[in-house]
Amino acid sequence: MRSSPMRVAAMLGVEIPIIQAPMTYIAGAQLAAAVSNAGALGIVETASPQGRQDLKRVRDLTDRPVGANVALAVRKDPGVVEVLAEAGIRVVTTSSGDPGFLTDRLHQAGITVFHVVGTLRNALKAVDAGVDGLIVEGVEGGGFKNPHGASTLVLLPLVASKVALPIVAAGGICDSRSMAAAIALGAEGVQMGTRMLASKESPVHDNFKGAVVASAETGTVLLSLPGMPTMRVIRTDTAERAAAAGRSESGLEGAQTLYFTGDMEASLANTGQVAGRIERLESVADIVRETWVGCRQVLAEACERLS
Repeated sequence: MRSSPMRVAAMLGVEIPIIQAPMTYIAGAQLAAAVSNAGALGIVETASPQGRQDLKRVRDLTDRPVGANVALAVRKDPGVVEVLAEAGIRVVTTSSGDPGFLTDRLHQAGITVFHVVGTLRNALKAVDAGVDGLIVEGVEGGGFKNPHGASTLVLLPLVASKVALPIVAAGGICDSRSMAAAIALGAEGVQMGTRMLASKESPVHDNFKGAVVASAETGTVLLSLPGMPTMRVIRTDTAERAAAAGRSESGLEGAQTLYFTGDMEASLANTGQVAGRIERLESVADIVRETWVGCRQVLAEACERLS
């Protein structure tokens, strides 16, 4: 029998089983505190120097539990565990690498570990590594992706049928209806990135938020370019040229320029396919509340239709 969403919320130390995705440069103190203050779990990314500094700064903005992400392909120093423990982090999501590298050390520091996976094979490896839970992310999610990855609709129930660990679903989640679908497919919680990016508290420029809101369901593209990881990005002129040429002139070097000055052609903008379902900017508190309360209502209405 799978665990309940409230058990997963207890594991995360929060009221609501929703996690904010660890978007590099974006998932800092400002956004993480807003999510945690709303009753969910805000995440501070540690891939950038600013993110690591925000592990301490976030405590000026919230006294609620905050988690952190460790991108294992970037943070290979086991000393990061001490940094996280000193910052009072009790939940860590790991990604982009073998969780066995840090899981035991994190557990020794009293930290719960959820590992992000995009395939069944990686899910089984994470289980063997001793993680406490999985974040199962389909290929429709934003950011770096497996070019041969499956959608959340396929991957989530597959993993749920093979492992007993608690599962948080990611990729394509933005509201009550998509959270309800994830619960029905075997998840006990959800992670949201693009929806949090397009929130009032998100630190990115209004041009980026506006591009998400204006996006159609076909408004992202999965790019596999030489010398770069496969990633899903919003369909800008820069992204279209890169897809046509099979290479990127800008790469990711201008990402911060795009994010914080609003120049949408300065780089490639990591964005999930679910941008096509986001119609307006909302506060993080409204997003979390409407998603959680509405999820239970959607499930109740589905049961009523069946009866």
